[in-house]
Amino acid sequence: MHRSRVYAILIDSPEGEAAEAAAFWSAALGVPTRTDPQEPQFVSMHEAIPGLTVAVQAIDGAPRYHLDIETDDVEAETARLTALGATQVARWLDCHVLRVPGGQLVCVLPVASDPDAFAATARTWP
Repeated sequence: MHRSRVYAILIDSPEGEAAEAAAFWSAALGVPTRTDPQEPQFVSMHEAIPGLTVAVQAIDGAPRYHLDIETDDVEAETARLTALGATQVARWLDCHVLRVPGGQLVCVLPVASDPDAFAATARTWP
């Protein structure tokens, strides 16, 4: 058995437009931005959606949105989602990048939220 939940909604923006996108979304949602110097490609918007991380991610591709799913077993959650029709397209650090039916991307990553929040809101899978 393992557990998982939606952790983040990411607004993927081309690198040259990411700062402008972050400023727009910060103003539109009425929340401040925060950047971690260790992960400068992400600009988070604290409490834009309570309980979820919302961030602009600078990418080297076309603009899009994607979800991050956090789990206490990345391999089991990846297997569960591929059994449902997703295909793995890449890996980045401990993250598995999947393309789901419909063409969207989903990243499966180890638990990144507060452990108590994860325990309270994650679904359990056989």
